[in-house]
Amino acid sequence: MIAWQMKEKIRQALASRRKEKISDRGLSQAAVLVPLLCKGGEYHILFTRRSNQVAHHKGQVSFPGGAFSEGDCSLLDTALRESWEEIGLEAGDVEILGELDDTPTVSSGFAISPFVALIPYPYEFKVSHEEIDEIFDVPISALLSKAKVRQESRVVLGEIVTAFSYEYGGRVIWGATAGIVKQFLEIWQSVSGAQC
Repeated sequence: MIAWQMKEKIRQALASRRKEKISDRGLSQAAVLVPLLCKGGEYHILFTRRSNQVAHHKGQVSFPGGAFSEGDCSLLDTALRESWEEIGLEAGDVEILGELDDTPTVSSGFAISPFVALIPYPYEFKVSHEEIDEIFDVPISALLSKAKVRQESRVVLGEIVTAFSYEYGGRVIWGATAGIVKQFLEIWQSVSGAQC
């Protein structure tokens, strides 16, 4: 499928659904980008691995993003500002395709608003090593592989919750990041297409 056709299908699929927002006042607002890029004729998702110097989620695989700041006009501004600070991704190089549902983090108390974005590839990232240890990308086809997905149920605050995790290249994507990946992959499969 031609890149712009797939991009438009993703945009339409995101626009046609109702975003589930978390209104719990006990959670702090945060936002992330879910960056898509086209590499080798296939779509990939860009991830970061957080450094051990950050306040939350040390050493974990995540998306570029972070906590809402009073200087941000919106949660989208938060995602773009944090992406610039963490990996040097210029806001003008980001094409926002839409939003996914808010995702809570149980351990750190955030409600994360994910924004799906298309970014250019190749790109000269400028990593802030105080915040990020590594940037890497994973082909969407690999994330869709049943061999790479693990599912388990646990009790969280008295409720049974199904948690997913993904493994690729020796890295494990879990927690809120895996929940966001799962949401995105469901939309991806609904518009089906893997080539750019």
